This record gives sequence, structure tokens and C-alpha cells, in this order.
Amino acid sequence: MSRPTGRVLTLLELLQSGGTRTMAELADRLGVDRRTVRRYVDHLIDLDVPVEAVRGRYGGYRLAPGYRLPPLMLGEDEAIAVLLGLVAGRRAGLTTTNATAGETAAAKIRRVLPERLARRLDTVLESLAFTEPADVFATPDAEVLLTMADAVRHRRPVSFRYTDRGGRRGDRTLHPYGVVAHAGKWYVTGTDPEAGEDRTFRLDRVTGARTLSGSFEAVAGPDPAQRVLSGFATAAYRHEVTLRIDGTVEQIRARLPASVARVEEPASAPGGEPASVEEDASAPGGEPATGRWLVVGLRVERLDWLPPVLAALDLPFVIERPEELRDLVVAFAERFATRAHGA
Repeated sequence: MSRPTGRVLTLLELLQSGGTRTMAELADRLGVDRRTVRRYVDHLIDLDVPVEAVRGRYGGYRLAPGYRLPPLMLGEDEAIAVLLGLVAGRRAGLTTTNATAGETAAAKIRRVLPERLARRLDTVLESLAFTEPADVFATPDAEVLLTMADAVRHRRPVSFRYTDRGGRRGDRTLHPYGVVAHAGKWYVTGTDPEAGEDRTFRLDRVTGARTLSGSFEAVAGPDPAQRVLSGFATAAYRHEVTLRIDGTVEQIRARLPASVARVEEPASAPGGEPASVEEDASAPGGEPATGRWLVVGLRVERLDWLPPVLAALDLPFVIERPEELRDLVVAFAERFATRAHGA
């Protein structure tokens, strides 16, 4: 696309955004002089685009009210960005209603592109490969997502029907603070106005969402994404695990992120001193421990994945609960030692 043509299209986009654009603003945005702006405006008028001149101190140019632009005008970089964004969004679960929405959108874009550009984009999509297979995600209904987003923006309470992971259904009311996409799922997080407690709900389990009258004030605290991650770490699961690990928060978070575990300083003993820990504990290889023991809490459905994670941490640790985890760690260590000796 030649530079003058590209600038004419940029001018069209600026006018499309609405309102009157001054001559000085247009010249600055396009990087040309005012005379060239007038020439570009004449090009648009020759293409039957109704550009109106507005006279006066704050005059300039605008599109005639009610004018509808052609459905799509994309350059090569823009078209690639849009189509690859649709492909990546579908594979990451960032679509709504069903997996075909992204496919139909891409097909519509493909149909209105110039043939030469469409063929080049087809070449990109046909040659594109991924290292992992596409996952099947539980996507939310588009109307539910839009309703929640509107309630977040305008601080409006919202009511909806929710089905929990046990299959139980119930009516809920929420003061929503944000919509969060995490690991291929969509969540809304906020405060239950009746209980006064934080709540997080999966949007694919929500039906019948509607905004209510009135408004609410957002409370101070973590941002919506952090609320969702914290909720994962404190949700009710089959096993409650408590560990003490001798290391830094950064070392622990490398294997146990905020969505999995909470990390806290140990409780203080009477007199303000830190609670006692094993003073003779040693790091692997016989090196002395750092002495900065942190309390790590997890709530999990299964324990069998934890022994390899603790081994990968390579830090001194003490299992406070449950007893079953101690047995799994011992069994894992014995298997590891046996294989190391070639038995």
C-alpha cells in the first residue's frame, strides 16, 4: 500500500471516530501540511465519502451524519493481526458462546478482503503449526459476558442463576469488580452484598444475568485478577496442606504460584519472637538453612503431585499436615533413590 493511499485511509479512520477534526490536528496526525490534508479530503470526496467542511474558529472536517462506511478496510499488518488474534483467542479459550464464533468471524473477514491479500493470509494460516493441541474450553454466553462487563463499568449490582461444581443451582447477587480470563476460563469477581464477603464465579456456569437498579462503591483491596488468584488458593478442597519451607517467597512462587498456594510469615511466639522451628535443619548437601521459614498453605483435591514439586523446590521443608502427604513424600524419595542406583 503506497504512503499517500495509507494516509488517505488513516484520514478516513480519524473522521470515522466521530466529531469534527481540526485542520491542525489532521495535519499533525498525518504528518503532512494543511494543503496536503485538503488534497486527501478531495480524494475521499471523489470516492463518494461525504466529508463536510466545518467553518469557524474551531472548524475542520467531519463525516456527514448517518454515513455508514464500508464493512472493512484493513492493511496487511492489520489483517494478519486480526486473524492471528482470532486463532490465538480460540486456542486460549478467549471466545464466547462456542468455538465456531472465531471461525465465522475469520471467514467474514476473509470474504471482504482483496483477493491478493486474502491469498497471502490463507498461506499464513495454512502453514501455521502449534506445539500443543487445542484445548476444549467451557466458554461463557456472550450476553452474560456483556452484562457482567456493563455492570462492572457502571458499578451496578447484578443478579444471576449459578450452578456450582456440585451441580447445585441457586440465585445470586453480586457487586462485580471485574471480569478475569484465567487458564482458558472466564470469571467474575466481586462482593456478595448480603454476606459482605468476596465471591468469584465462573461465567460459563452463569445464566440469566441482569443488572439491578442502584449502584455501589468499590472497596479498596487487590485488583480483580489478584482476587481470582487468591480465591483459587483458599477455595474448599478435599485436602488442606500446611508446610513450612525455608526459603524466599520468590523461590517458593517459582513452583507454587499464587493461584495454588498462599505464603505467609510464621506466627510469632509470646514476647514478639518468631515461632520456633527446627534449629538444626539443614539444606540439601549439609549446608545450613537460611532460618527464614515461611508458612505455605494449599487446598487441593489430590496430593500425589506435591512430592515432585517439593523435590523440585530443593529447599528444606516440614510437613505439618496431612499425615498422608508425609507418607507420599517418603515413598517418592524411596522410588527416586532406587532408580538413581539403577535398581
